[in-house]
Amino acid sequence: MTTIELVKEVSIETGVSSHDVHKVVDCAFKKIKGAVIRGEGFYNRGFGSFNRVERKAKKARNISQKTTISIPAHFAPAFKPSPKFKEAVAK
Repeated sequence: MTTIELVKEVSIETGVSSHDVHKVVDCAFKKIKGAVIRGEGFYNRGFGSFNRVERKAKKARNISQKTTISIPAHFAPAFKPSPKFKEAVAK
């Protein structure tokens, strides 16, 4: 599903114009993204949580050049689905 498909479905279900729904969806995603970037995370009961996780520095191999490279410590976004969501997908 794309953002446009989501907007259309929400617009039909709620009776709100597609333009207004698109603005709300874009704003919601910006706020979630901002919270994760700041390290606050975002939690939605029944859906899951978006967080920022720290990845430790590590050594890796470049197999095409047969060299070892160093990957520095960094942060990455992570999603953890709720138990209800996991259960629904597993059916």
